[in-house]
Amino acid sequence: MKEILLLKYGEIVLKGANKRYFEDMLLRQLRRKAKPFGDFEIYRSQSTIYIEPKSDFCDMDGMMAAAGKVFGIVAICRAAVCEKNMESILATVKEYIPPHLAGKKTFKVESKRSDKTFPLDSIEISREAGGAVLSACPHMRVDVHNPDVTVRVEVRDFAAYVHPGPVKGAGGMPVGSNGRGLLLLSGGIDSPVAGYMMAKRGMTMEAIHFESFPYTSEMARDKVLRLAQIVSEYNNDEMIVHVVSLTKVQEELVKHCDEDYFTLLLRRYMMAIADRVASKFYCGALVTGESLGQVASQTTEAIGVTDPVATHPVFRPCIGLDKEDIVVTARKIGTFETSIEPYEDCCTVFTPRHPRTRPDLQKVLAQEAKLPFEELVEEALAGMYRVDVTPEGYEVRQ
Repeated sequence: MKEILLLKYGEIVLKGANKRYFEDMLLRQLRRKAKPFGDFEIYRSQSTIYIEPKSDFCDMDGMMAAAGKVFGIVAICRAAVCEKNMESILATVKEYIPPHLAGKKTFKVESKRSDKTFPLDSIEISREAGGAVLSACPHMRVDVHNPDVTVRVEVRDFAAYVHPGPVKGAGGMPVGSNGRGLLLLSGGIDSPVAGYMMAKRGMTMEAIHFESFPYTSEMARDKVLRLAQIVSEYNNDEMIVHVVSLTKVQEELVKHCDEDYFTLLLRRYMMAIADRVASKFYCGALVTGESLGQVASQTTEAIGVTDPVATHPVFRPCIGLDKEDIVVTARKIGTFETSIEPYEDCCTVFTPRHPRTRPDLQKVLAQEAKLPFEELVEEALAGMYRVDVTPEGYEVRQ
């Protein structure tokens, strides 16, 4: 029996004259995702994207999983295709639906007749299809209010489609539809989630990672790049990571500045460096994983001290989330287990015993004046190198 994937999108249908721009972007991304899984024809009609296998050797399971990571799709239906007549529809219902009802007790049928030339209306189609389900599965009973399974019949332009309901898609907007952002990617739980959340809103993500070799190890850097690999699956299967050493900055801070200002001053250096990298590579915003009040550098006052060094807007998609909310998302996207691997990052070395939580900007600037700020920033940028990341691996480019 021939199967097809029907992909439904959400916000895109509201884009009016710009709708085609977003649809074309989705089609390009889906065609790229489809390549490892066989030869598929991918096209659109009636606010739905069709993914049709062109041979029996196509991996439908793999294609469905890949489509579930494309932002802009809110629902995915794996459906059986049949001719647009009731005899064919009922035969397909009897053959295709019973395996999906295993272990279930109740069902209902919903029908959609997009082709208004079809002789039966939606209610009549549902009634006939419901009878076919009961004929094939006499143990089932109808429950129109709270069914275990909702069987769907769709009569569309090209054919009729029968399926046991949609699987939830990734939602959001197509990656690339809302500019580029530079993610400050650490080895923690929060920043990969922040990158995922901004990609979901259509922003193409690049990343910057700060290391402190030899105080941080190559294993710590590898951990971060493995996190980037996971996030890249939601970012058109690619991510550029710019790696910058903060060793010299941190050593100078330890020598010349008061301990309780280390974290704040380091954050200002990180924001300043990231801001310049964003300008160089045409990123319109910085993205961080900060959550309000989670640590000393993420209080309202501390954020107010670190933001002024940036000329780009700073997006903090996790700012109002509890840690548990962030962990739930990290588990969902597959970054959590990697994030909790016990390697140091630059933010956990030289940590002050009693960091300032309500700093005064003028006092921070007085501490910062003890060091040649611009010279240290430029020196850090001069040593920056790039890593090209895909879901399959990464390549360091000096």
